[in-house]
Amino acid sequence: MKHRQRTLDRATPWIAPALLSLALAAPATLLAPQPAMAQPQAAVSGLPDFTELVERVSPSVVNIRTSERRNGAGGGGNVDPGIEEFFRRFGIPMPNQRPGPRGGPRGEGDEEAMPRGVGSGFILSADGFIMTNAHVVDGADEVIVTLTDKRELKARIVGTDRRTDVAVVKVEATGLPAVRIGDVNRLKVGEWVMAIGSPFGLDNTVTAGIVSAKQRDTGEYLPFIQTDVAINPGNSGGPLLNMRGEVVGINSQIYSRSGGFMGISFAIPIDEAMRVAEQLRTMGRVVRGRIGVQIGAVGKEVAESIGLGAARGALVTGVERDQPADKAGVEAGDIILRVDGKAVERSSDLPRLIGGLKPGSKAVLQVFRRGATRDLTVTIGEFEAERPTRRAAAEPNAPPPAAKSTLGLGVSDLTDAQKRELRLKGGVRVDSVEGPAARAGLREGDVILALDDTEVTDLRQFNATVQRLEKARTVTALVRRGEWVNYVVIRLAR
Repeated sequence: MKHRQRTLDRATPWIAPALLSLALAAPATLLAPQPAMAQPQAAVSGLPDFTELVERVSPSVVNIRTSERRNGAGGGGNVDPGIEEFFRRFGIPMPNQRPGPRGGPRGEGDEEAMPRGVGSGFILSADGFIMTNAHVVDGADEVIVTLTDKRELKARIVGTDRRTDVAVVKVEATGLPAVRIGDVNRLKVGEWVMAIGSPFGLDNTVTAGIVSAKQRDTGEYLPFIQTDVAINPGNSGGPLLNMRGEVVGINSQIYSRSGGFMGISFAIPIDEAMRVAEQLRTMGRVVRGRIGVQIGAVGKEVAESIGLGAARGALVTGVERDQPADKAGVEAGDIILRVDGKAVERSSDLPRLIGGLKPGSKAVLQVFRRGATRDLTVTIGEFEAERPTRRAAAEPNAPPPAAKSTLGLGVSDLTDAQKRELRLKGGVRVDSVEGPAARAGLREGDVILALDDTEVTDLRQFNATVQRLEKARTVTALVRRGEWVNYVVIRLAR
C-alpha cells in the first residue's frame, strides 16, 4: 500500500502543469463559480441495523446437542492440540474425552453417552416442534435442546429425511416462541440475510451477508440458496432470515477446502423444507412420487441439432421395465418438457416435480420425440431405491460387422436375444469405431437407435439413412449404452 502511495506522489508534478495550462486557456465563464448540481440520492444510506431483528428472533433459535451410547473401553484417540485448546478455552466438552465416575477411568463394560455433535434448530410451533438438519440428529441416541433462557429439554426425533437433509424433533413444552415463515419467491439476489446458530457450540451467534444466488444446483435433491453469510460447523439446522425476521432457509452446507467458512454457504429453501416437515409431523416419513426413469441434461448443441431450440427439459437416458413411465409409453431418448403444465427448465427440476406428486395420482408428461411434442399420461409410483443396470455383451453368433460408413462406424443387426435383453424392437450394434464416430465418443457395444430423428430399425435401414445424410456436416445419433441412452453429435470431416 505504501509503494502504491509513493508512485502516486511521484506522478503529481507531471499532472499539475497540465491542469494549470488548461485552466489558463479556459474561458472566463468556465472559471466562474457554477451553481451546485443536484447529486443523485444514494440507494442505500448505510449498512442495515440487525439489533432489533436479533432481539425479536433469537428466542426462537435453539442449540441442539446429540449423543450416542458407546462402550466405555474406547479411548479418546489422538486429538489435535489446537482443537483441544479451542474447546477448553470456550468451555465446550471435547468429544470422546469424558471422565469416568468420580473422575476415574471407565470400566471396559461400562456404557456411556458420548457427545456426538452440536447443531442448531428453530421452533416451528408453540407446542414444541423444532426443525433442524437430518445430519444433526441422524443416528443420535439422545437429543438435548437448549433454549435461550438456558432451559435444557430432552427431544424425541419425530422424523428425518436424508434426501433433503430436513428433520423435525419434539420437546415437551408449551408457549414457545415460534418463528415466522417467509416467502422464498420474494427473496432476491443481493438482499441482506442473517443467520443465527451455534458454530462450534457457541450459542446464539449472529452472522450476516447477502444472497449470492438462488436455485443453486449442487447435485442434491433440492435447489439451494447460496449466501456469503459465515456458516461453520454447529450452524447446521439454524435459520436463514430476511430483514423482516422471517425464515427463508435452513443453513445446511458450506463450500470449503479447509473445513472452515470460505465465503460460500448453502441453505435449504424453507418452502421445500416445510413440505417435508409437514409429512414428517403427520406420518413420520416422506412419501415421494417416482416414474422410473434415468435422466440427463440436454446440451445446447444437442437441442439445436434435434430441433428443440433452447437447451431445456430432461433427457430420458433409461426407462425401468414395468415402471410407470414404461407403462405410459415413455421411451429412452425422449425429452420431458413439462409435468402437469409445469416447465422442466433443467434436468434437476424433474425429480423435484415428480417427487412432489402423490403416489397413485395421474400426471401428464409433455415429451419431445423425433421433432414433435406429445402428451403421455402416467400414474405416479412411490419412490424406491434405484435398480442396478445391465449391459448386453456381444454374442458369439452375432452377424459379421458391416463395412464402415462415412460416420466411421462398423455396425451389425441385433440378434433376437439381444433385442429381448435390451427390450428393443430395432437398432444396430456398433462393432467397430474410428474417425468421426470415435471422436464423438462412440464405443464398441453401443446400439444406434436413431440418426437425425430417423428411427433405425435394422442394418439395411441404417445404411440407407447414412447415405442420405452423407452431405451433412453433423449427424445426431441416439445411442444406447448398457441401459442408458444419450444423444451424440458426430461431426463429419469435410
